[in-house]
Amino acid sequence: MRSFHLRTSAMFDGRSATGPTVVTVTDGVISAVQHDLGKLPDDGVPVLDFGVDAFLMPGLIDPHVHLAFDAGTDVVASLSGADDATLVQRMRAAARRALAAGITTVRDLGDRNFLASAVTTGPVPATDLPEILFAGPPITTSGGHCFFLGGIAEGPEELRAAVRERHRRGCHVVKVMDSGGTMTAGTDPEVKQYSRSDLAVIVEEAHALGLPVAVHAHGTDAIADAVAVGADSVEHASFFEAGEVRAPEDLLNAIADSSTVVSITLGTVPGGPTSQLPAFVLDRLDAMFAVYRSLHARGARLTIGSDAGINALKPHDVLPYGVQALSSRGFDTREALAAATSVAATVCGVGHRKGAIVPGADADLLVVRKNPLDDLARLRQVLAVFRAGVRVPDAVP
Repeated sequence: MRSFHLRTSAMFDGRSATGPTVVTVTDGVISAVQHDLGKLPDDGVPVLDFGVDAFLMPGLIDPHVHLAFDAGTDVVASLSGADDATLVQRMRAAARRALAAGITTVRDLGDRNFLASAVTTGPVPATDLPEILFAGPPITTSGGHCFFLGGIAEGPEELRAAVRERHRRGCHVVKVMDSGGTMTAGTDPEVKQYSRSDLAVIVEEAHALGLPVAVHAHGTDAIADAVAVGADSVEHASFFEAGEVRAPEDLLNAIADSSTVVSITLGTVPGGPTSQLPAFVLDRLDAMFAVYRSLHARGARLTIGSDAGINALKPHDVLPYGVQALSSRGFDTREALAAATSVAATVCGVGHRKGAIVPGADADLLVVRKNPLDDLARLRQVLAVFRAGVRVPDAVP
């Protein structure tokens, strides 16, 4: 049995902050959490004491990444020029980069040939990578958004077969492209790719097999369809319609009353090439965040997905910038941290064992230099990362 105590001056447990804390880890799982101890436990168990300013929190969770995209200036060309073996190695390196930043769980929402499942196999220890939850190739139409990843399916029979294939291959979530996207020529983010009835087929089949459904939806109509058929999350949720941002009151109320989570796309590194972001998206950001604040006020659940990998502004360790950006747009710092920990864990279906520092949870932990609730930039001042109770540098072969 491998145990240790971890002591910090403060902690965010996924919901609230507390003072001095000792967390005991046993065989990769949190076995005890003790607050405001006058002295350390006298039990002979090794102690890692990070000092008077250190702050402990759950490892970050990014519910929307693309490990197969290399965060370059032309990710589609880079992907098409790589064979599967090369791509797996790149994906593994991208996952390691995320883990080093304290992102201990990622949900890959679109790869090629189900390669995300191969990233964790082979000679690499599991604790050398974040936990990877994957969707495989996103389901899309012929010539539709990200069709080059190979997930084309149209009509009820093909759609049901596509969902069943993902279940058979061990996917953790079904991803469907229900609108066009900015990286696929010939598609329009405002225009739906599937009818509501087709989308309902996907959700019905996935839920029957125990799989959640994440729907890529920029257009308002696509968002409305995703909510109406019971999708588990709406990715991006840009509310684009007729060249602007339009969010009808009845749709906002429907989202708030539903179990569908809105995954806001956030996180870019400063100083990068702004040409990587479409001008029409930049022009609409203020209006989009007005909608997100309205959803939050109505009680809708919101999380942050970085979309890491899709361009040079979004390397795979970019999520901490997204947390900071959410706070800068009018959200409380605790809510911003929760969006990337406890809420993200629930969205990814792992809330019973991740996203909180409680006994029985995975010991996926992040220690930063000082309290990020005072300044979220401190999320990037990493002192230590633990993955399943193993300190990340110790896990590198």
